[in-house]
Amino acid sequence: MGRTALVVGGARGIGLATAHELIKDGHRVAVTYRDSKPPTDIVSVQCDVRNTASVDAAFAHVEREIGAVEIVVVAAGVTRDKLLMRMGEEDFTDVLDTNLTAAFRAAKRASRAMLRARWGRLVFISSAVAMRGEAGQANYAASKAGLVGLARSLTRELGSRSITANVVAPGYTETDMTASLTEEQREHMRSQIPLGRAAQPEEIAAAVSYLASDKAAYVSGAIIPVDGGAGMGH
Repeated sequence: MGRTALVVGGARGIGLATAHELIKDGHRVAVTYRDSKPPTDIVSVQCDVRNTASVDAAFAHVEREIGAVEIVVVAAGVTRDKLLMRMGEEDFTDVLDTNLTAAFRAAKRASRAMLRARWGRLVFISSAVAMRGEAGQANYAASKAGLVGLARSLTRELGSRSITANVVAPGYTETDMTASLTEEQREHMRSQIPLGRAAQPEEIAAAVSYLASDKAAYVSGAIIPVDGGAGMGH
């Protein structure tokens, strides 16, 4: 039997590909979105991940529609790239709130039902940049690195109830977020990848599918890199 899954930030890109993959796996899937509504073939609910009440309302909606959430994938993310000397405090805190604190909000809300059920899967979408760092992305790298500490702490807190918490760290992936890059920027990024190409969102989703499955019952606190080898050594 499939389980109930919620993809936070699942309207496009990696989040949407993950939602489709989980549906293929036989799960009941819902996604949250902020502005751009996802395809109508997926249960969706508008949610501002920066607001605790909005996150709580989104979970309540999903619980009414398809059941208590057993699998949570947090794929919401933004960038505000600037060099340190030009980065305002708001640029830093806004990215951390969306990319990291939102994951805390979702995990805390999801843990209620997971603890009662003595089963759960938490998967956080991080980035290869979290391990390597990148000039102009101090805020983004810090927020994505924070997901590792979050997942590993939750593993220690919740593991005795068969709740796992893991991180998937994609490298350069063909999404709407990277579509705005210049060809020169794309070539620079490809040159740092041993496999010599960008990932497709479906390749990231495949790793999430595994971590959400019963096959990964003994995997927790792990970082799964899906980056073509770009992050080797980290």
